[in-house]
Amino acid sequence: MPYPDDRQYTKDHEWIRISGDTAEIGITDYAQEQLGDVVYVDLPDVGASVKAGTAFGTIESVKAVSELFAPMTGSVIEVNSRLKDHPEVVNSDPHSAWMIKVRLANAGDTGSLLDSAQYQALLG
Repeated sequence: MPYPDDRQYTKDHEWIRISGDTAEIGITDYAQEQLGDVVYVDLPDVGASVKAGTAFGTIESVKAVSELFAPMTGSVIEVNSRLKDHPEVVNSDPHSAWMIKVRLANAGDTGSLLDSAQYQALLG
């Protein structure tokens, strides 16, 4: 699956799509493939703070429970409530199934993020 150019990626296999001072965050196709069938997603509450490089939630599959890491620092302004009842959407359409929307503390602070080509190179 091609990795969309309209977002950036982390070495932890999350994606972030920045629009002004807000961003959507989800996991990549590679991440969902590694996890297998997703059965549960545990996300923070609206208003929670997230810090770049630290866990903001967990994702549970039939194989394992994995932490979700924030690509950037900010505060949660929306949570994708659809994932509570339909976590399998993460498997079927990972690049549309955002998990949280964040108001970014510094929208220009994208230093450690990878573009699509860099992320695909990381995967080999």
